[in-house]
Amino acid sequence: MNAQFPVAVRIAAVSLVRDRLRNGHEIALLDLREEGPFAAAHPLFAVNLPLGRIEERIGGLVPRRDAPIVLYDDGEGRVARALPVLAALGYTDVSVLEGGLEGWREAGGEVFIDVNVPSKAFGELVEHVRGTPSIAAGELHARLERGEDIVILDARRFGEYNTMSIPTARSVPGAELALRVRDLAPSPDTTVVVNCAGRTRSIIGTQSLVNAGIPNPVFALRNGTIGWTLAGLQLDHGATRRAGAPSAHNVARARAAARSLAHRAGVREIGRTALDLLAAQAGRTLYRLDVRSPEEYETEHLKGFRSAPGGQLVQATDEWIGVRHGTIVLADDDGVRARMTGHWLRQLGWREVYVLHDWAALPRATGPEPVVLAAPLPEVETVGVLELAAELETPHAPVVIDLAPSPTFRRGHVPGAVFAIRSDLPAQAWEKGAGIVLTSPDGLGARIAAPDLHKQGVPVRVLAGGTRSWHDAGLPLETGLDENRALSRADDVYKRPYEGTDNATAAMQAYLDWEFGLVAQLERDGTHGFTVLEDVPCQS
Repeated sequence: MNAQFPVAVRIAAVSLVRDRLRNGHEIALLDLREEGPFAAAHPLFAVNLPLGRIEERIGGLVPRRDAPIVLYDDGEGRVARALPVLAALGYTDVSVLEGGLEGWREAGGEVFIDVNVPSKAFGELVEHVRGTPSIAAGELHARLERGEDIVILDARRFGEYNTMSIPTARSVPGAELALRVRDLAPSPDTTVVVNCAGRTRSIIGTQSLVNAGIPNPVFALRNGTIGWTLAGLQLDHGATRRAGAPSAHNVARARAAARSLAHRAGVREIGRTALDLLAAQAGRTLYRLDVRSPEEYETEHLKGFRSAPGGQLVQATDEWIGVRHGTIVLADDDGVRARMTGHWLRQLGWREVYVLHDWAALPRATGPEPVVLAAPLPEVETVGVLELAAELETPHAPVVIDLAPSPTFRRGHVPGAVFAIRSDLPAQAWEKGAGIVLTSPDGLGARIAAPDLHKQGVPVRVLAGGTRSWHDAGLPLETGLDENRALSRADDVYKRPYEGTDNATAAMQAYLDWEFGLVAQLERDGTHGFTVLEDVPCQS
């Protein structure tokens, strides 16, 4: 047994990990650091799973308990703490990356920055191979000023679009584009421009429409809202324009194109019997994903399927799928969005991608996606919001520790609460007898973390219903994050240079410069397995 680990472990050589990635064998390469350090350096297919979020997230990311998992950190000791957690959750095939992140570097492994990098690098490769047409912000602005017939479609999530958007743009998240474009631009003479915040979703969205063979001129807005801002142009804020329901005739046309693309890409179609066989197969990690909008999912969805809107699934596959080369089954109710999403996932190197073509007789459910937990929630002592509010007015008020992500904490927390990352809690020096109340947005993370303090003999309760219950009771929230009072550095969430409205010009330009270099990084890395379809219609 290695002395630095609490249990006997297997060591995974970097060469073994790279071989599994290249040869199509299942592997989950999990980075246990917070998202900030992860975004500063990681292997291409590493999936960020912070130590303190394992119980909350691993059930969705790695649903099969005997899937091969390789853990690493950068010498912070997180792997040693994670091993008994995974063992207790029933994961049986867990190894440790030899030498951690530094070992990866020393063995010649390529290191990437930022997040959702496989998708971003793939987008650059698509543009490189296909010559995806694009238009500069200045030219688009001039054409709009001249009153030309142009439709702008924003391929991001609605919330991102609502925060900032190109003037006149309409929200049409990525997987919706091929389904809805013919109704939004019924004349073949209308120019269609697809944008996102930076580059990837603009490129993939535009190439989706080119691949689908729409007759219109189609362009990606070069560098998205970043490019618009760097050109000195003004963005809209608070826009709410969405696409309406597509016509039956245009859905049929979109379905035919999507079916052809999916077939060329190697996406297979299955029904209930084949789905059951896949689910029953030993040694296979299966992901069942509904690629429609979150609103449609909540109205009705298939039991056992998670909500993964198709555009975001292509953009951020690692947020849903933790096992590289796992098996993916996609579902929609129109025959377009799942096939369009699948044809991209196949090009992203996922070898087994299926579309469920028939919902008949399959069990349904309604409401938001259920949280996928790897173990039952522990029994903990709770405190109600009114009781806590009263206690906070007394001389011996408890310390409220909020485990929310730092941006969520900044937006609103129980007055006087301190910010903390769960994995830092055992390192704190608690005053003997100090009363602690843990909270998190919905109380789930706080409930999972409470035993960490209880084992140290610290009196700990959990705010019932989390900070959301405090807000719902009409009690005031405090904003901001006082780093002098925080128990952790706020490095749990990486600040994207392409989200929000307060990004520095230098940061936006540096982000674009980085994206331009991703194709060369892919070549050096050699594990990606990406392909780009070239035998598809080209824009005339």
